[in-house]
Amino acid sequence: RVRTLILGASKIFVLTKIMDAMLFLFATFSILSSARGINITPEQVHLSATGDASEMVVMWTTFDPTNDSTVQYGEHAANLTNTTNGHMIKFVDGGSKHTIRYMHTVTITGLKPASKYDYKVGCADKWSKVFTMTTLNTGTNWSPRLAIYGDMGSTNAQSLSRLIKETDAGNFDAILHVGDFAYDFASDDGKVGDTFMNNIQDIATQIPYMAAPGNHENAYNFSHYINRFAMPGNHANYYYSWDVGHAHFVVFSTEVYFFTQYGVELIGEQYSWLEQDLKAAHSRDDRPWIITAGHRPMYCSTNDGDDCDKRDSIIRTGYSTSHSYALEPLFYKYGVDIALWAHEHEYQRMWPVYNRTVLNGSDSQPYVDPKAPVHLITGSAGCREDHDRFTTAMPWDAARYLDYGYSHMTIMNSTHIHWQQISDDKDGKVIDEISIVRTQGYPRWINKQ
Repeated sequence: RVRTLILGASKIFVLTKIMDAMLFLFATFSILSSARGINITPEQVHLSATGDASEMVVMWTTFDPTNDSTVQYGEHAANLTNTTNGHMIKFVDGGSKHTIRYMHTVTITGLKPASKYDYKVGCADKWSKVFTMTTLNTGTNWSPRLAIYGDMGSTNAQSLSRLIKETDAGNFDAILHVGDFAYDFASDDGKVGDTFMNNIQDIATQIPYMAAPGNHENAYNFSHYINRFAMPGNHANYYYSWDVGHAHFVVFSTEVYFFTQYGVELIGEQYSWLEQDLKAAHSRDDRPWIITAGHRPMYCSTNDGDDCDKRDSIIRTGYSTSHSYALEPLFYKYGVDIALWAHEHEYQRMWPVYNRTVLNGSDSQPYVDPKAPVHLITGSAGCREDHDRFTTAMPWDAARYLDYGYSHMTIMNSTHIHWQQISDDKDGKVIDEISIVRTQGYPRWINKQ
């Protein structure tokens, strides 16, 4: 019996030593981890739509890898009983420090349309705070409300505070940012991009934050734009389409025409996709409005020498001396109703125009059954580059403002779209407002086939 007790004591002694060693190793690992800066805290959380109202994509960033990428969600913050897992990719910045970020993407399915859900993101070792998202409605029997703008940076993002207030108030169903983010995503080894994505988190965690590429995203072959967002389709976020309410949105890259060092073949690939997508949308049975969004405009009247200042702009008339892949005739052929742009740091509304010719619906009601697409530039959300300056107005210029601000678009129904320009300089005043009206199910200048 004494021998047994001695053996038992020995085992306890050994186990105690093993536990002490494990605790030492854990403490050492924790100290080393802290010294190395281990960071699995989720940040830069944002949403995007897929085109299916029962789905929502959730993205976030960590600076070290995690065992899993998980969203826990439910209809009440105290009861996040639903769990969806996604995937993580390693993204190495192209700057001198080759900073590593881990981008997490989760697609939630089976959501109720037009409903609120509380959710948190992360992993078992570290969760974000709880956010609240509102899903999009389904079908066409509703009136989607979008905030639309481009050219918003980490510095001088003057419109952001008002956008947060409006989003908090439930004034929008989605955001569409038409290129040029952060100024720039890649600056300071990507830290400027991190700041920007954290700055927009207050709005981008509530409703889908949809994106288009601009020239300021070009660094390292647009790698920050490609890796920081998850837009519909499988085209590296360059181009995609998205149905919401009575509208078919077609988002594309104007930058493939200018950064040809990344592959001139991208111009033709995108053009083919655009033609196929517009042709498929041409029937307009469910969604009679076709709206395009790209960064660099076809038309403008500013003094900075941009492509849109030129008589034969590349975006409008095509690439190189052969004028290949011209977008204006393509959009006209398939009856694009509205073309949204940014890039110019100002706001411009055009009369309906095609081939530098004003084609109003009538003298008294230019936007009722217009005879050509309506072009709108909304690039004054605020960035470090300040405003552009206007030159002499062109015949197609209907309204021009240098106020900081952003646009509201409400797709009222199958016949009416309401548009407003909000001035942040004037404390949220509506400085421009129109309704675009179609009395038939397709544009006046085309024959429905």
